[in-house]
Amino acid sequence: MGSVTTGLFTVGDPIRDTKAADGPIQERWEARRFGAKLINPANRRKLSIIVVGTGLAGASAAATLGEAGYQVKSFCYQDSARRAHSIAAQGGINAAKDYRNDGDSVRRLFYDTVKGGDYRSRESNVYRLAEVSSAIIDQCVAQGVPFARDYGGLLDTRSFGGVQVSRTFYARGQTGQQLLLGAYQALERQAAAGTVEVNTRHEMLDLIVIDGKARGVVVRDLVTGELETHLADAVVLASGGYGNAYYLSTNAMGCNTTAIWRAHRKGALFANPCFTQIHPTCIPVSGDHQSKLTLMSESLRNDGRIWVPVTAGDPRNPRDIPETERDYYLERAYPAFGNLVPRDVASRAAKNQCDAGRGVGPGGRGVYLDLADAIARLGRASIEEKYGNLLDIYQKITDEDPYQVPMRIYPAVHYTMGGLWVDYDLESSIPGLFVIGEANFSDHGANRLGASALMQGLADGYFILPNTIGDYLAKNPTPGDVDESHPDVVAAVEAVRERINAFLSINGERTVDSFHKELGAILWEYCGMERNAEGLAHAVELIRTLRAEFWSNLKVTGSNEELNQTLERAGRVADFFGLAELMCIDALHRGESCGSHFRTESQTGDGEALRDDDGFAYVAAWEFDGDDAPPRLHKENLEYDFVELTQRSYK
Repeated sequence: MGSVTTGLFTVGDPIRDTKAADGPIQERWEARRFGAKLINPANRRKLSIIVVGTGLAGASAAATLGEAGYQVKSFCYQDSARRAHSIAAQGGINAAKDYRNDGDSVRRLFYDTVKGGDYRSRESNVYRLAEVSSAIIDQCVAQGVPFARDYGGLLDTRSFGGVQVSRTFYARGQTGQQLLLGAYQALERQAAAGTVEVNTRHEMLDLIVIDGKARGVVVRDLVTGELETHLADAVVLASGGYGNAYYLSTNAMGCNTTAIWRAHRKGALFANPCFTQIHPTCIPVSGDHQSKLTLMSESLRNDGRIWVPVTAGDPRNPRDIPETERDYYLERAYPAFGNLVPRDVASRAAKNQCDAGRGVGPGGRGVYLDLADAIARLGRASIEEKYGNLLDIYQKITDEDPYQVPMRIYPAVHYTMGGLWVDYDLESSIPGLFVIGEANFSDHGANRLGASALMQGLADGYFILPNTIGDYLAKNPTPGDVDESHPDVVAAVEAVRERINAFLSINGERTVDSFHKELGAILWEYCGMERNAEGLAHAVELIRTLRAEFWSNLKVTGSNEELNQTLERAGRVADFFGLAELMCIDALHRGESCGSHFRTESQTGDGEALRDDDGFAYVAAWEFDGDDAPPRLHKENLEYDFVELTQRSYK
């Protein structure tokens, strides 16, 4: 590997998280909360916090901080805070309440999450997540979130991939929407109370760092084009993940990496960028005309059985294929978990079936998810009650009735486990910059278990950040001479203005979307479900060549001082180029397979991911050293005192 990575990166000093307390893991969160400095309510009114993003993490954080008495400014690029991408989450939210009395516990949720992430996450962070999970459900019920209930009126749960208990709370197939509406109501309550100022249609374009500390942001009013500076005592990024680097993903079209990537260029370490999750249950690509993909919730794997014809290229209608000529390959290969294996395992298994010629649908890029057995066992009404809106979406997109014909699914880019590096307090390597939700790397390791994204976002926003940010604020008051005339503020605004002018002055021949689509194809081909050293090194060269053409042949119409969506997309795609290169470098340097990162050179005899714990049991945290310098790698060694490192098995 040394020859292909030579010159692509340098190695810096190791790093470690110094905020988590020592001692029994069950006591660390309480010890940290007790050790953190407090700010009395009268003094909180004098302190200001900027929160970028209004999804579950951002809305819950802004609402909770406002309720605590801080002066909060909230920013989102959407026309309403409730249009954040969290609204698209379907399946559910995990919590260790053990309502089913099936053996669940905080410890089991902790263990399942660490194992599901293929032992590449921090024990302390994951245990805390499991510990606060139950409080999230209580909070949301109090807000009126309409979780599904059983016949007796108690909250209902279902199973998700990678676990053998039923711990996922849900609201049909629209859990994200209902949870976001709860957080949005809390946010609007604080806006009415005057503690939170909500700024829609504003996009963060840079971070303001003064004397090494995060003190504000530069944003662009997307309606007028005006650049604005906003200063605060601390900045919180809750801007989501970067799956749209692949062009085709289940993310909303506007999802981007700009907020965290601009912070990375200002000094925030970027951790594990190659850990990108491929979701196994998406509607397959139908043609080159598509600009996004549609998720079908993993919850369907509770009642749906996944199979392919035994005979490659079988042309028959699936209903005409008898049971003896079907391969329920997940049930066959992983009998202990069956169709509920983790997402990375299910995705690779589907790809392997299609690569072997047993795929179904156009181009052979699909497998069947069949609800027939569940409908026969439970009745159509029961399936409609659980999944009706999901099946309606499927029918509208494919013009096929999933109650009568098996659904066709195929893996697609969905979630990013990588993100800005944070410590136990959720503070990045830039003091005063906190990062929550999918924008950070902290909890999921190399693979996220289903229904854990909503759990992490709300845990960070409602319960963790409000308890840790005060410790920083108490120790780091903003100097009195910091205002919009400060040289670092002026320099940040000027840098943003120069970048915008650069986009407008190229006047080339290619559209932004054409570059984005080509970049996404490179990432999917060489840094998708399977990676190898040769392909990743080639991808880095392709990305660099394409980026050079982007900056010389891009066509951005219109001007800055107006609504200009082409200009918006140009800035986002430019940042995707930098991130895409780092993703490939990170994947190239990590010469093991773990979770979502599958290197073909590192697999077991039966094709499973083969970790190298001696060589790679660390967080890869990358430092930006300048446009003309390779990134610098800092390693945070992962220590496991409460979970034994073993080869994952779901058989």
